[in-house]
Amino acid sequence: MLLTKIDPCHRAWVEVNPAAIEANTKIIRNLISKRCLLMAVVKADGYGHGAATVANAALRGGAQSLGVATLQEGISLRESEISCSILVLGNLTNSEELGACIDWNLTPTINSEKESFLCNKLAHERDKRINVHVKVDTGMTRLGCGIKEAPHLIRLIDELSNLSVEGIYSHLAMADGDLKDQSAQITAMQKQKFQNLLINISNRSEPICTHIANSAGTLRDTTLHFDMVRVGLALYGYSPIYEEEGKTFGLQPALSVKARITFIRDVPPGTGVSYGYKYVTDTPRRLAVVGIGYADGVARSLSDKISVLINGQFWPQVGAITMDQLLIDITNSSSIEVGDIVTLLGSDGKEAITANDWSKKIDSIPWEILCSFKYRLPRVLI
Repeated sequence: MLLTKIDPCHRAWVEVNPAAIEANTKIIRNLISKRCLLMAVVKADGYGHGAATVANAALRGGAQSLGVATLQEGISLRESEISCSILVLGNLTNSEELGACIDWNLTPTINSEKESFLCNKLAHERDKRINVHVKVDTGMTRLGCGIKEAPHLIRLIDELSNLSVEGIYSHLAMADGDLKDQSAQITAMQKQKFQNLLINISNRSEPICTHIANSAGTLRDTTLHFDMVRVGLALYGYSPIYEEEGKTFGLQPALSVKARITFIRDVPPGTGVSYGYKYVTDTPRRLAVVGIGYADGVARSLSDKISVLINGQFWPQVGAITMDQLLIDITNSSSIEVGDIVTLLGSDGKEAITANDWSKKIDSIPWEILCSFKYRLPRVLI
């Protein structure tokens, strides 16, 4: 559900700031050369921000194309009247998927000969010549044809009458790692493999768009930019690198999570709180119930590890986080009332809580935190 204002009936919601996404895109745009293209990765419903909202903001900020993981994500963007180039990064393997990809004017990724022949057949039946991108595995060991097989696959596609190799790409496995460990070596190895492949196919007459850099690669090393960069996390306001140095590049988080207090109670010492009584009061406490839980995306593993913001002040969460609710300790506050807004992620006054803060507490990553917030939470544009 997408709203333009907060509904007083909602117990919890996600706020999305398209202006922040646009500004982040402009920052990234200024970090790459004018000749380098920018693909905005809006998979997983725009990392939970709303794919169409993110896509439009990123395009306003200077992105030229979009990347999605699945066929349905691409179709949804077309249904939202987004007309730019959209690359499906996931593997489409059968006639139904590839046919729909062609019909919706989406660009498929090719990983093997089988997909090449099938895609060419389907394009021929539709009397179309379509662009494809070939993915090559340089070290991620996930999707992509083998590096040794790639020249043959590209030559094969070049000989097919209804396909055109518009791009060739790979994916970095450790670009966001600590430069003091093997991350730098692995990234350098992947770049070298990719460059060797490009030399191997340099006698092609048709131009080709090359890309390997994700957000970390884009921010860390200009030699990884090639013809295009694919940026996800940085669009949403988070730098996957340099956190230890406090370098954020000026990126602004674009998502906040908020909920309302639904009940307040005073309890005596020795009171067990929530499932399992993992938290027991040691003194008289004042507790507030907040209408959000793990079914909304606040992981149960965060129990007793996070704080929330109310009117610019931090208050600790206590007890097990439950499916629909969690509790906070508001002892010594006489001003907090039922209906007050609680900020779980985002800014309140001079203070802020980020996806990085949560991910550190449960040995996760900010990507996972941002993608966790479920359909029960309406998205409110601010």
